[in-house]
Amino acid sequence: MRTKDFSYHLPEHLIAQRPLKHRLDSRLLVLNRFDGARRHTAFSEFHTYLRKGDVLVLNDTAVLPARLIGRKEKTDAVVEVLFLREVDTDRWECLVGNAKRVKKETRLSFGDGELLMRCVRVKEEGLRDFDLEYDGDLYDILDHLGEMPLPPYIHETLDDPERYQTVYRREKGSAAAPTAGLHFTEDYLRTIRNMGVEIVHITLHVGLGTFRPVKVDRVENHHMHEEYYSVGSETARRINEAKRDGRRVVAVGTTSTRTLETIADGEGLIEAKSGMSDLFIYPGYTFRCVDCLLTNFHLPESTLLMMVSAFASREIILDAYEEAVEKKYRFFSFGDAMFLTDEKL
Repeated sequence: MRTKDFSYHLPEHLIAQRPLKHRLDSRLLVLNRFDGARRHTAFSEFHTYLRKGDVLVLNDTAVLPARLIGRKEKTDAVVEVLFLREVDTDRWECLVGNAKRVKKETRLSFGDGELLMRCVRVKEEGLRDFDLEYDGDLYDILDHLGEMPLPPYIHETLDDPERYQTVYRREKGSAAAPTAGLHFTEDYLRTIRNMGVEIVHITLHVGLGTFRPVKVDRVENHHMHEEYYSVGSETARRINEAKRDGRRVVAVGTTSTRTLETIADGEGLIEAKSGMSDLFIYPGYTFRCVDCLLTNFHLPESTLLMMVSAFASREIILDAYEEAVEKKYRFFSFGDAMFLTDEKL
């Protein structure tokens, strides 16, 4: 299977550069994952495609202001780092811009010495491990020194950083937002819960595994970068009860999907656990836990497009994307949504 098989034409003006004024104002393309039937509606109608007894799974990760600009201590050269994940106490894996400048034992300074970082390991493709030195709380320092790490295809400044966070985020640790969740408001989630839909949370800290581009010709040769996940006992219990009862598990976002599929057994049951996931889902994969998927529109040739193509089929997804382009849907992080359902339309 070739990476170029997951390409499609997207006019640049359809890449959403800013969030809509109101989260619920997005459009929604509803797609039957088996026969490709489609409906076009508003995201505010998403609840009408849910059923009493469904379990809606939200990724409660919070995005860190993880992009920092610092300087090398010896040369004063400017260096940009993106915090990806904590690998040990006060040791973080970071993605470094112009990484050739940063070798082992290179020391970086941020905020006039408020945060010091020493490179302790040089890894592939611009990745480095750093030991951190600071006083106080690291997350407070990142709030003070860091910027929200918006994707490179967004060229405008985000006036309100809260719009790159879900309303239900709880666990700090992501370098990017789980964007399918950006459409929800607290009131709308309350409406869904009042319908008899169960809402549960998992955590997957979005890192390089989610947004790293596929650079190989053959899809099968791509290696996913590990990302941390955690699933609690109450979430596992509710999902397992739903699977045994024949009720649907509806994942909000590819990150929720990957987490559930990482830990699901052959019957789609899961256990409460935490760990690292490098699961790469592409066509040919058999889903075990997730029945329906809410997601945004994804970049050409990305692992996320490959995942949704596995959930339906490559032909169904690319055909739906072509129609979304024709109807001028807004694409990517601040764009519109797609709901892949098993229900006849």
